[in-house]
Amino acid sequence: MKSKEFDKSKVFQFEESVEYADNSVVSKNVLKNDAGNVSLFAFDKDEGLSEHTAPFNALVQVIDGKAEITIDGKPYELGKNDSIIMPANVPHALRAVEKFKMILTMIKG
Repeated sequence: MKSKEFDKSKVFQFEESVEYADNSVVSKNVLKNDAGNVSLFAFDKDEGLSEHTAPFNALVQVIDGKAEITIDGKPYELGKNDSIIMPANVPHALRAVEKFKMILTMIKG
């Protein structure tokens, strides 16, 4: 069975490691363990994640396109190379203003 994580000791580029899919959100695990995880996402325009909370801080790094990220009711527009930390236990949501890709790093503890 193939691992659900990226191969170790292999050079890759985040932006080229996930493809957009029509009317969808695509995600891939880069790394995952008990301490947290790093995931790669591609959102088609107007797709997103509805408001939710997580029990740990989450770092969003936009690597392509534009997104609106709402944290505790306040919207933030992020573009390529922008980052934001979504605090633990605070409601947040994401929406693709245009197609966008992001790296999501969640650290438990």
